[in-house]
Amino acid sequence: MQTWYFSEQSYPDAWDAPETPKITSPSRLVDPKRAHQHLQNFIEECELADQLGLNIMVNEHHAAYTCMSVSCMTTLALLAGRTKNARLLALGIPILNRLDPMRIAEEIAYVDVLSGGRLEVGLVKGSPFEPYVSNTNTARGMERYWEAHDLIVAALTTQDGSFSWEGKYFNYRNVNVIPRCYQEPTPQIWVTTLGSTGTALEAARLDYVLGITANAQGARSAYPKYREEYRRVHKREADLDRFAFLGYCGIARDEATAWDRAERVLKFVEVSERVSPNFLHPPGYFTPVDAGRMLRGGKAGTHRLKVLPDGTPMSPKPVAREYMLNGVMFAGTPDQVYDQLETIFHSVGGFGHFLFQPAGTLTTDEVRDSIELFAKEVQPRLDRLTAQHRAKMTEPA
Repeated sequence: MQTWYFSEQSYPDAWDAPETPKITSPSRLVDPKRAHQHLQNFIEECELADQLGLNIMVNEHHAAYTCMSVSCMTTLALLAGRTKNARLLALGIPILNRLDPMRIAEEIAYVDVLSGGRLEVGLVKGSPFEPYVSNTNTARGMERYWEAHDLIVAALTTQDGSFSWEGKYFNYRNVNVIPRCYQEPTPQIWVTTLGSTGTALEAARLDYVLGITANAQGARSAYPKYREEYRRVHKREADLDRFAFLGYCGIARDEATAWDRAERVLKFVEVSERVSPNFLHPPGYFTPVDAGRMLRGGKAGTHRLKVLPDGTPMSPKPVAREYMLNGVMFAGTPDQVYDQLETIFHSVGGFGHFLFQPAGTLTTDEVRDSIELFAKEVQPRLDRLTAQHRAKMTEPA
């Protein structure tokens, strides 16, 4: 199994402010000197992950205290020179909200070359609040998303000189990406979903990695649909490396410290959910089915399940033990964290990527300790788990 260290590169110093942390939040609450230190800590944490054999994932959001990374590719260009072995994942580039797909293709190819072919890219919609920053019309957002996707892939794979693109949403006289990608034909592409069957089916057809972000029930819904469609289209079973699962993690040598860390990791989730209601449902952003499901479950765009597996309502604020019961928090000693991961692994049919999020309000020393414990004491057992699963899948019927 490949594990990817992930941090939102947050600014937790402003999390207790009464204002919403996104879109309309006053930038005066972010001290540039403190922001500089937080970002430097993140880079050093990534260097440690690289040294310990883990991979690195970054994302991007805009106008938010919860994520200071405004460009995946800017961060990964820096990390390409500060790391040696780690795969570098942009999960993702919100192409629904970005206005220039050709520029995205150029950045992808550049970072792939700069890193020596260590890049992987997620071409995602982005969070529902972000069209309000980019001023994107979401009424036909998915049409625009797929045209941007097709243009980016065409730009990355065409090697015979420029071509023109005359589409419904984008027009270019000369599309030509130089340098071209280091990896042929492109870096591995990922997509994400909270459990949408439509996204799972399209990802399977395109042979993309399907990422589920902190939603075990979504994985149980989407992974089987992906496997079924992949088998139909490609005439073979989908490997574990086509499935990724993101989980929050509080890990320490002793259980009490681990649970304290787990609660502070979830402070990030609590703050992330404080989004003004008028930014939650941009017209056309969700399919009618997904919009109805989210409205029944609570706020759209959040990862939280509103009930426990037995139907008991969850607490108003995130609680680590409830999140553990729902399979999205992994907390305890290294032995306990591995046991919890093994349980969710089997419950969803297996996955080959774990996106490991241990930050929240932890200090950088606590994050570094969490990375080291996971890499040294959990990762080797995850490698054996996936090897055993693959061996079992190839046994004669």
